[in-house]
Amino acid sequence: MTAPIPTNVHYHRKERELELTYAEGESYRLSVEYLRVFSPSAEVRGHGPDSATLQVGKKDVGLANITPAGRYALKLHFDDGHDSGLFSWDYFYDLIRRREANWSDYLRRLEEAGASREPLGIEIKQL
Repeated sequence: MTAPIPTNVHYHRKERELELTYAEGESYRLSVEYLRVFSPSAEVRGHGPDSATLQVGKKDVGLANITPAGRYALKLHFDDGHDSGLFSWDYFYDLIRRREANWSDYLRRLEEAGASREPLGIEIKQL
């Protein structure tokens, strides 16, 4: 799949959403929580289909920074310290296209595991 390249990427800090706008006028917002739990990193996805790690407690995660990775991807630096996945334009577009199915599956897996989207403990942020 060759996905279009966004013409603009904007982080809406208050809403914790990343907006990708394309030349055709299409604009999509993806929650940072969604991006975090579907990070393309080996830490999240594992090294095979059965080795993925279910991400829990990520409801309030935000972005600390966004950096380009060449002309093909972005590196998202999440404020929980995670920053090891490169989000290619193809991967972003796949996340957009499969958002509803991905999210439903994620919520089902959380429920089956008896886990929650809510953060565990007290959240401490550096000022």
